[in-house]
Amino acid sequence: MNNQDWKSRLAALGSSLPVDDSPDTAQDQPESSPSHKDVIEISYERKGRGGKQATILSGFTCTDDELREVAAHLKQRLATGGSARGGEILIQGDCRERVAKLLREQGYKVKGVKC
Repeated sequence: MNNQDWKSRLAALGSSLPVDDSPDTAQDQPESSPSHKDVIEISYERKGRGGKQATILSGFTCTDDELREVAAHLKQRLATGGSARGGEILIQGDCRERVAKLLREQGYKVKGVKC
C-alpha cells in the first residue's frame, strides 16, 4: 500500500460525508471574557488585623465553589494569600489596583478603585 492509496481513500471518505450548513451558535459567541452582572466593590482594611493590610472584595452572587475558583485565580496571579467565604474574598496586602485589573479582564464590573 503506497502513500497515494490512503490519501485518495481519505479524500473519498471526506467527500462522502454530509455537510452541515447550519450555523453553530456556540461559535457565534466570543469565549474571551464571560459577561458577569456582579458589581464588585473593592475596599482596603487594616483594623482588627494586627496592623496587617487586606484587600476585601464583596458583591459576588455566585456559588461558594465559583467564589473559591475566582479567589484561587486571583491569589495565584497576585502571588499572595487570602480566603473566600460568605460572598467575599479577602486578599492579603494592598493590591486594589491589580485586583481591579484582573477582575475587569474576567468580565466583572469593579467599583471603589480609581484606575
